[in-house]
Amino acid sequence: MRIQKLNTDTKKNLLEDLLKRSPNQYTEYEERVALILDTVKKEGDDALFAYTKKFDGVEITADTIKVTEEEIAEAYGKVDDSLIGIIQKAKHNIEVYHEKQRQYSWFDSKPDGTMLGQKVTALQKVGVYVPGGKAVYPSSVLMNIIPAKVAGVEEIIMVTPPGKDGKVNPNTLVAAKEAGADAIYKVGGAQAIAALAYGTESIPKVDKIVGPGNIYVALAKKAVYGHVSIDSIAGPSEILVIADETANPRYVAADLLSQAEHDELASAILVTTSETLAKEVSDQVEIFVEALSRTEIMRKSLDNYGYILVADTMREAIDIANEIASEHLEIMTANPYDVMMKVKNAGAIFIGEYSSEPLGDYFAGPNHVLPTNGTAKFFSPLSVDDFIKKSSIIAYSKEALQAIHKDIEYFAEAEGLTAHANSIKVRFEK
Repeated sequence: MRIQKLNTDTKKNLLEDLLKRSPNQYTEYEERVALILDTVKKEGDDALFAYTKKFDGVEITADTIKVTEEEIAEAYGKVDDSLIGIIQKAKHNIEVYHEKQRQYSWFDSKPDGTMLGQKVTALQKVGVYVPGGKAVYPSSVLMNIIPAKVAGVEEIIMVTPPGKDGKVNPNTLVAAKEAGADAIYKVGGAQAIAALAYGTESIPKVDKIVGPGNIYVALAKKAVYGHVSIDSIAGPSEILVIADETANPRYVAADLLSQAEHDELASAILVTTSETLAKEVSDQVEIFVEALSRTEIMRKSLDNYGYILVADTMREAIDIANEIASEHLEIMTANPYDVMMKVKNAGAIFIGEYSSEPLGDYFAGPNHVLPTNGTAKFFSPLSVDDFIKKSSIIAYSKEALQAIHKDIEYFAEAEGLTAHANSIKVRFEK
């Protein structure tokens, strides 16, 4: 991995490089996505079937687009019992964590006859997109569906592209069943997002769409935002490790590669105050890359977006971490909690040498759907909050309103909104 001294120039170049990975940079695909969305909106199922044949090479019909209970049972027969057990353990951890995020309605009444409050209501229908093809991530199925279930969403619709045999990957189906999906449809890509956003003869329109996907899926979600809600526009995976001389270089190298193997656009960055550690980590990375699978993907990821930055002070290391606002941030220092308190921007923070990033991906419980491309400066991980909406509650008695009605009338008239003022005034006519 390239080793650079952290200074103004290297920081500028790094931030510019990382920005190139944003889905917002791929505007050349927007016209193609817009055509798919419009066609599905107009033609419904016919467009879904045609696009599935074109892009996935699979014939689906109104009779086969929905996964049956028989197919789910068949999937359980194909998945190792040990993996099913692990999925169930992970499900439990994710449920327990997200239960603590639940919000409840509240009401505050006063003796003067006023009552104010907030009514919390779960969304009615949510669509979950799950990638298919080479990428099969049952962990993402759990992470997207379980918070919706905990929130109380009435109906969870999952879409995922079928394989060449016209079936959905067994691991994906088992995870979906365990998590609590209400219906699963064999369709992927931008056409699946269109179906969820607009509805077709087979797939119902939803209120919100969540879940990761390729650039077509990301741009499709961006395009339908406003017509429905979405979680975020997910970019390539990324990890940043803050480490000092006490860190184990083998652990750091392994953790950097855990994200570099995702795809060629993934970013893996180490910021350290130790030149010795920087060199040792670089050496360990080379050893691991040769020994692990997905070697070509890891090499391209590291060549393009892999960095080891040597900072003069821990304060500088923390400052660049806050500017990058990485999806995953690991802290391997002598005083990791002290560093953590100074971190402002990160999707998920992993503290100490035994809190490796894959712990969060699979098992610990916090959600692994995280803000990318610097959006951790203003976005949060997927949570129960993403599947609820809030309504304000206002109730005043005549006596309570009488005490303040002239203030409201004056305020409204100051804005030139006489009908607003009149709406209050008529209640106190003699």
